[in-house]
Formats: sequence, C-alpha cells, structure tokens
Amino acid sequence: MEKNNPLFEHYSFFVDDGQSPLRIDKYLMNFIENATRSKIQEAAKNESIYVNGIAVKSNYKVKPNDLIKILFEHPPHENLLVPEKISLDIVYEDDDLVVINKPAGLVVHPGHGNYSGTLVNGLLYHFKNLPINSSKRPGLVHRLDKDTSGLLVVAKNDNSMVKLSSQFAKKTSKREYLALVWGDLKKDFDTIDNFIGRNPKNRLQNMVISNDNNELTGKRAITNYEVISRFNYVSLVKCILDTGRTHQIRVHMKSIGHPLFNDERYGGNKILKGTTFTKYKQFVENCFKVIPRQALHAKTLGFVHPTTKKYLEFDSDLPNDFSSCIEKWKKYSLNSMN
Repeated sequence: MEKNNPLFEHYSFFVDDGQSPLRIDKYLMNFIENATRSKIQEAAKNESIYVNGIAVKSNYKVKPNDLIKILFEHPPHENLLVPEKISLDIVYEDDDLVVINKPAGLVVHPGHGNYSGTLVNGLLYHFKNLPINSSKRPGLVHRLDKDTSGLLVVAKNDNSMVKLSSQFAKKTSKREYLALVWGDLKKDFDTIDNFIGRNPKNRLQNMVISNDNNELTGKRAITNYEVISRFNYVSLVKCILDTGRTHQIRVHMKSIGHPLFNDERYGGNKILKGTTFTKYKQFVENCFKVIPRQALHAKTLGFVHPTTKKYLEFDSDLPNDFSSCIEKWKKYSLNSMN
C-alpha cells in the first residue's frame, strides 16, 4: 500500500541487545501505555509499524537492535497542545524559570488518554515561547507522577532548559521526598542502589532488574532513605534521589518490602501490616479515604540558577490529605501504646 501523505512519528524504540524473539504486537504492548493488542494489530495491518524502515505485520518477531517506528498520517495528539486556563501554584518565578507546587491528581504532560487538563496545557496558557525538551514537551525539565504532589521546576528559555536538564542528568540537583510506607523498617537509614526497568508482566509497572536476568535491561537507580517517624505499622520516610527513574521511590520501597501507603499500582492499597481486628481494618480504610493516592510528596527542590549561578532551594508543606493521614496514624500509634 503506497502512502502518499507525510507520516508523523508517534513512537520509536530500539530493541535491547538481550531481547529474545517475540511477536511485535506482544512486544509493543509492554512499551505503549494503554495500547491494546487489537489496536497494535490494526496499526500493523494498515502498514503503520516499521522495523528498520520496512512495514511489518503483527506476527513479525523482534530481534536485538531492531529500530521500531510507529508512523501515522496525523501528528501525535500530544503535539497538538492547546493552552488551557489551569490555575498554577507558583512558588517562585523569574525571567528564566518558574517553580510550581503541583497538586496530586494533575497529570504533568499529555499522553495516551490524557490530551487536555495537564500541567503543560496550563503552562502554555500562562507562559509564551516555552522551550521544547528532548521529548518535545514545552518547559519540562523533569516530571512527577500524576498522584505525586510537590515541587517542579519549569524552564522558560533554551538556556535554562539546557542548564537545568544538565543538572538533573548529572545528579547535582537536590530532590527530597516524603513518603508514608507500610511496615517498620529495620534500618534508620540506608541506600537502595540497583537497576530499574519495565515489568514485562505488567506494562504499567516498573521493577528492580536482578543481575542474573539477561533478558531484561534497566537503568541504574539510587535512592537514599531515612526514617523520620515510626507509627507501628507504617513509617514516614525521607527519600533523597541520586537518580530520577520513572516510579523510582515507589519501585524501590516495594522492592525492600515497604510499598507506599495506598499506592494502587504497586500493591500498597491493601492492608499489608497490622492486626486482624475489624476496628483496625476500618481505621486503615478511613486513612485510604483521607489520602486516595500514593502517599508521596516532592518536598524539597534545589538547583543552581542557570543565569545567576546562585544555588536556590525551595521547600513545600505537606498537602492536607497527606498531613491528615499522618495525624491519624500518629494518634493511632499513641493510643495503641497506652
């Protein structure tokens, strides 16, 4: 089938060295969030999936170092960005950058299934001529998960984008988070240092990749944690990131047996520690209602200003849902000791 119209690249993937032969429709399901196998098969049928420049069928088996591109005749929805009047909690702003305190529930950038109402839509309304990052997203130097609250820095020009992005890449920026996790951690502080990659059994999750798993590849991830408070069956933990992988804290805390409180994607939305008493069960379920998301807040953000070269550091209060949940656990743990 000849394609006369110009094609727009929607996705591009390099297949890892260690990848075993796998049908391309199955392979792509692990990499494209919210894509169904039937939609992928339909794209292949319409000659929209290319491997090394040649259109392939859905039964094509991917090989190491294949370059897969998905091309359509319409631009990606996330490229059709529309400014929207979304209120932003601006902590600091100058000619070069803006620091925003993001509420939980706000998606940072458009993507599959979320093409409006995102932080980027709001940024485009409030600021003109934002620089485009390497992922074609205006202003974004880094991101936070939808249900994580806290501080984000946004670049307002190309110089800021380059210099701030470099600090995040070189791990010289400061990022501290507060997390409420299940369980009573054995150590008061420790460092988790391993590799994180996509979970082949659940494409919406990431996971720690063990050294002896040659089929999966990951990126190095380092989280330093310190226990701030212990409340019997949950603990309040400060996490300091040396790297910024997707879901890093959520994956790391789960990997050591302490998932984030009410983190549905990583199993923290069940009662994982505690007693079998009905009263306790009701108490935890009430806490879940108080904070209907993973208990994670990006509290502190520090970096060197791209123009003045001065170090700037910002701190944010815990949002009400998070602080209310901590108060409930604090009271519960005090009462259970008496």
